[in-house]
This record gives sequence, structure tokens and C-alpha cells, in this order.
Amino acid sequence: MTDRAAGKGVLAAACVSAFVVNANTSAVTILLPSISQDVGAPVAELQWAVTGYSLVGAAVIVTSGALGDVLGRRKIFLAGLALFIGSCVLIALSTSATGVVAGRMIQGASGATILACGMSLLSVAASGSGQMKAITLWGAASAAGAAMGPLVGGLLVESTGWQGLFWIDAGIALACVPLTLRTVAESRDTERSRAIDWAGTALIALALSPVVLAFSKGNDWGWASAATLGCFAVGIVATVVFVLVERRAEAPLVNLSLLRNGVLVGATLAILIVAGTINALMYVLSLYFQDPAGFGMSAFEAGLATLPAAAAMIAITPVITPLAVKIGGARAVGLGFLLAAAGFGVLAFVESSWTYAAFVAPMVGLAIGLGLANGPASSGSTAAVSADQVGQASGISNMARYIGAAVAVAVVATVFNAGINSAASDGAGDADALASGLGDACVLMTVWAALGVALVVLLRRLRLRRAHALDRAAGAAASLHTIPVPPAREQVAA
Repeated sequence: MTDRAAGKGVLAAACVSAFVVNANTSAVTILLPSISQDVGAPVAELQWAVTGYSLVGAAVIVTSGALGDVLGRRKIFLAGLALFIGSCVLIALSTSATGVVAGRMIQGASGATILACGMSLLSVAASGSGQMKAITLWGAASAAGAAMGPLVGGLLVESTGWQGLFWIDAGIALACVPLTLRTVAESRDTERSRAIDWAGTALIALALSPVVLAFSKGNDWGWASAATLGCFAVGIVATVVFVLVERRAEAPLVNLSLLRNGVLVGATLAILIVAGTINALMYVLSLYFQDPAGFGMSAFEAGLATLPAAAAMIAITPVITPLAVKIGGARAVGLGFLLAAAGFGVLAFVESSWTYAAFVAPMVGLAIGLGLANGPASSGSTAAVSADQVGQASGISNMARYIGAAVAVAVVATVFNAGINSAASDGAGDADALASGLGDACVLMTVWAALGVALVVLLRRLRLRRAHALDRAAGAAASLHTIPVPPAREQVAA
């Protein structure tokens, strides 16, 4: 393969848009208390600004990539940018929770489209070492955006108001439009079937939405109420129908035959747990840190307070693949989840008397653990299949990230609120009740991380090759996106 560097235009468009999308995503959790005050809606209602984003992203991430392959990657990338700009304007002008949540759900679709098609544009614009460099930069931009989002969002709350984040993001995305039109060539996959699995896309949303709603409203409705049980029933029926549809689809959203692959299933579950726990933790910590009964931090201070976790996940990236190759992918995943369980376990004992310093070590430890588990899992999801199935496997992994975030945030938010209410009804003060809610949420996440250790059984056949440049490039983005990396024959034991 000849070495061909990506043009500066396509590199800038893909990397800048990835930075903005990920910064926007991570910043919103920090902004929720400020948005809540401004629009006069409880944070529990605005939780849908987080879960709704992930829910729609799960349904769209694979379909948007397929649309790019069929209709043109640049065309769909531009559509994603236009949708993102429109959603930012809608959110910035909103005076109610409905407008914010609706805008965020639109952003879920646009963000998934931008990430999926931006990655594809880079892949076709470069080859050889040039492609590796482009993917590395894209991964670094994605990770930097996710880390910087809470800081930038918090700073803007204090200077321009929370709306400033969305106006600035809209402006940057708008600047990417002429850049893309002038510098990015159109491309499509002429060998791919032109069929799009619209039914599968709709059914993913239909299966997830009522389940997330049930978890969010279960405390209010009653867990045995007709409404709650009805939501779960709709989710189950939609899942069954999804399986039936996928078996007959010409170009299925999910190739169900891949789910017979134990290594892929184990890797996907690991990715789901990592995405779920880190997003849920950031959600409850941002609320705890900003609550007057907690630390009463400003939005910027809360963003700064969560930085150690984000920085730890980025810092561990360079050593993940070499360590996983040395001790084995399965053991690396197990060790990572063990560290994460220990970190969550410490936070489960939180007391209202804790200072911020007591949070730092467990936050860093669990972030390192989740990063260590996520890297080999992302590699394993593509290493476990044949070369012609790599794209489908990475699609399943990316969908799992969104599903994990949507469901975990809904469940953890419910446990967090229930813990606060239960402690308050028992006579606890505001500070003690808040700490009790956080402790209960961390107990649940401890259990999830401990279950992740058990995935070693499914991943025991995973064999990772010596780290090459493309593996390091994939590792740069692993916390946010699984990059399709063609597997070597020796990667999976016979």
C-alpha cells in the first residue's frame, strides 16, 4: 500500500468537528444545574438531555455510516453538520426543558453522523502511514474534546451563560461547511448494497426508549405499575421484532451471526460497561459537586474537578496496548475492571464530611481501570472477526457505547435520586442525604465493574498482536469510538 497523506482540508474538517462534537457532549452534564435554573425545570427532567442524546446516537451511528457509503460520505457529513448547527441554535434559544431535550436528541443524530462520516472521509483520503497519522490526530482531537468540554462549558456558564457553548459550537460547525465543500472530495462505496436498514434503525430506538423511560420514571410510577411494566413490555417486543427483521434484512444494522462470536460479545459487553459507568459517574459527580449540600462548586470548578478522571483515561492510552500484548487482552480487561471496581467501591463509602481531595484518588484509579479495560476490548471487537466483517464489528461496538451511556445514566440517576429521597425521609440532613444517594449510585457501578471482571471468560481466546502504528491510532480514540482495524490471522486463537 502506498503512503498518501490526508489533505489539510479534510483533516481539519474531520478533526475540528470531532473535537466540537465530543466537547459538546461532555460539557452538557456540567451545564445541567445552570440550565435547570434558567428554564425552571428539575434536573431529573433534563436528564433526558443526556440519555436522549445517547439513545438517538445508538440508533443512528451505523445507519449514518451506511448512508455515507451509499449516497456520498461528504454529502452525509455536511448533512450532519447542518443538523448539528440547527440543534445548537434550537437549544440556545430554548426557554423550556422540552426545547433543550429535543435539541439534544437531534444532536445525538447529528453527532453520530459527523463522527461516523468524518472517520470514513479520513479513511478514503489517506493510505498507509498517512492514514495512520490522520486517524491518530482524529482520535487525539476526539479525546481532547471530551476532556476539555466540561472546562470550556463551565467557563462559558460564568462568562456568557450556558447558551454560549451552543452558539460557539454552532459557529465552529458552520465554519466547517465551506471548508468541507472546498477541500473534501466526494466518495462512496460502489460495491456496497444500496439497501438501508430503516426498520432496524427505528426498532433500536423503539426498543431502547421505553426501557430508558421506565428506569427514569419507575420511582414515580411504581416499579409494578402498568406504565412501568408496559414500557418494559414494549421494549422486549421491539427487541424480538428487531431480531426477526435483522434476519431478513438485505443490509442489516446488526449482523446477528456475529453474536455467536464469544470474543466479540465479551468485547462489546466490556465496551458497554465502560461507556455506561464513566458517563453515569460524570453525571452524578457533576450534580454532587455543584449542589449546595455537596461542595457548592461553580460549573467551571466542577468541570475542573472532574478533569483528573478524563486526564487519567487519556494518560493511560500509550501503555494500554503494550501491556495488553504482554499480559494478554483478557487479563488486561479483567485487571482494568478490577481497578475500576476498587475505585467505585471506595466512592460507595462517601460521607458528607469528605473533602474534594478524598475523591481524587478513586476517580483517577477507576478512570485508569476503565481505560485499561476499554483499549483491549475495542481492539478485540475487530480482532475477533474476519477482515470483511471488521466494519460490522466496529459498528456493533460503537452502538454499544451509546446504549451503555443511555441506559446507565438513566438507571444510576434513578438510584441516585431514590437514595437521596430515602435518606431524607429517614431524617437525614441535605448533605447526608446527597452523600447517601451518591454512595448508592457508586455501589451499583461497583457491581457493574465487578461483572466486567467476569468477561475474562468470554475473552480468554483473545490474542492481540504486537502493537503497530494503526493499533496506537485506534487506541487514541478508543474511549470514544472503535476504529475498524483489519485483523491479522494470528490475533484470535483457533
